[in-house]
Amino acid sequence: MFFPITKKALLLICLIGSCYLAVAQTVVEPATASHPEWSRPYPPFQIVGNLYYVGTCDLASYLIVTPAGNILINTGLASSEQSIKASVESLGFKLTDIKILLTTQAHYDHLGAMAAIKKHTGAKMMADEGDAPSVADGGRSDYSLNGAETVFEPVSVDRTLHDGDIIELGGMKLKMLHHPGHTKGSCSYMLDVQDKARKYTVLIANMPTVITDKKFSDIPAYPNIAKDYAYTLNAMKNLKFDLWLASHASQFNMIEKHKSGSGCDPSAFMDKQSFYDDIETLRKEFEGHK
Repeated sequence: MFFPITKKALLLICLIGSCYLAVAQTVVEPATASHPEWSRPYPPFQIVGNLYYVGTCDLASYLIVTPAGNILINTGLASSEQSIKASVESLGFKLTDIKILLTTQAHYDHLGAMAAIKKHTGAKMMADEGDAPSVADGGRSDYSLNGAETVFEPVSVDRTLHDGDIIELGGMKLKMLHHPGHTKGSCSYMLDVQDKARKYTVLIANMPTVITDKKFSDIPAYPNIAKDYAYTLNAMKNLKFDLWLASHASQFNMIEKHKSGSGCDPSAFMDKQSFYDDIETLRKEFEGHK
């Protein structure tokens, strides 16, 4: 039997629905007081050629400048939107020239300001297939969380990336490398950058750190975690490059290598052995969780 809905009842239904949606979309970014370096500003600088650092003292964000617009990799915390804007502009570029947004992993400390920057620039968000669901739901589907909260503002994904996919813009080509484990869609990027002296193959690595205290067999939300870590560690130890960077500045000792205020010096980031040593250390850590 059909009962007509009055205008008052319909309004009440709409209000209840709106309140539910508002609650569902509430973003609760985890406390970061124990990591002040995540939000501490760092002067932006030219790494090599058209590749620049625009992140904080520890949360790395990279700007790649091309004649057809720019690419931004990672944004740090939600509070980093204005600092990234200031860094980009102090280098002589415009935030609105960003056309492509990328991330190395779908965690709030690398995606916190992504939705805001996407809204401001209209740039296309591209994400590894393993992390695309988490990017789109604000971290709810992250295996390391309980799924009850949105830890960063959800970002609509315009292109889903797969291992070996090429991202092209203005003559630049970035190759995405699927490096799961830390998250289901953690990834790294390889690109060639040219300066007046030579061409460099640059690795922007997502280091496969283990973020759980549990045995891998005790993580039903990610049944392939051990297999994925093993794959990534093996793949990364065989990578060939000229200089390397990472998702966290501390992972490649950026502050020690760069020395704030110094000029462009690509050789500072060519310590390849430190990368391979770190991968070996992470492999041992991985073995302890099997």
